[in-house]
Amino acid sequence: MQDDGARPVGAGGTLYRRVAADLREAITAGSYGSGGRLPAEGALAKHYGVSRGTIRQALAVLRSDGLVTSRRGTRRVVLGTARVQSFSELLSFTSWARSVGEEPGGAMESLARRPADERECEQLRLEPGSEVYVTLRLRTLSGRPVMIERTVYPPRVGEVVAQLPADAVSHTELLLEHGIVFSDADHTIDLVHADTDDSRLLGCAAGEALLRERRRSTDPAGVPVELSEDRYLPGTVAFTVHNSLAASALSRRHHPVPEQHPAEQHAADRRIPEQHAADQQAPGAAEG
Repeated sequence: MQDDGARPVGAGGTLYRRVAADLREAITAGSYGSGGRLPAEGALAKHYGVSRGTIRQALAVLRSDGLVTSRRGTRRVVLGTARVQSFSELLSFTSWARSVGEEPGGAMESLARRPADERECEQLRLEPGSEVYVTLRLRTLSGRPVMIERTVYPPRVGEVVAQLPADAVSHTELLLEHGIVFSDADHTIDLVHADTDDSRLLGCAAGEALLRERRRSTDPAGVPVELSEDRYLPGTVAFTVHNSLAASALSRRHHPVPEQHPAEQHAADRRIPEQHAADQQAPGAAEG
């Protein structure tokens, strides 16, 4: 968006979505910078040769993606340039990367078979004493390291993963060929400090804060197929969640309220619980 004249958007697709896609590309390319401002609605309408209503719809898409502020009547502020990943559908890292114009990459750093711990047996519905396959993978976007993927597989899935090429870009696509489908997932998003593996593979400092997504995926029959923990470098990806009063996919963990005298209960009912972490219970990102 560097020219001064009108820039009619191309044919095909919904008009406001094409405008949103063009603006998203400029934002993620850093054309405006984090904290910068987009042109005014009138200037954008003239630039694209569309109505202000179309521009407002396009800006609403960018707002839902977490890329710009929601305040109308002023020039929208760019919140960040990270690639945005929505939890509205279950996409592998590979599919998501390609959908935003990036070239995904993957390299297996380690694969081991060991006895499952108590939590893994519970989450993967395994008998005590069962073994699991544990992988550590580096994931890249267009050659740039962005994420470390730690995954625990039950035996029937891990045996297949162990046979995959170490440089396979997508495990999800190859597992699908063996009839293993990732259809649903529960997610927990929080922060974690980088350990020595994170530091070595991502090039960050040990102890640096990383965005962490923990995930439990199941197949169409509800059988667990993976436990995964993905750690992203700051500024490389952002997650979005859409919810409404009718149905919300977002829940919050909080400390239980201490038992109180009945006379104090009315005031306690008005307190807002401390938010600890957002647990995404709808389908979202899957491993790659």
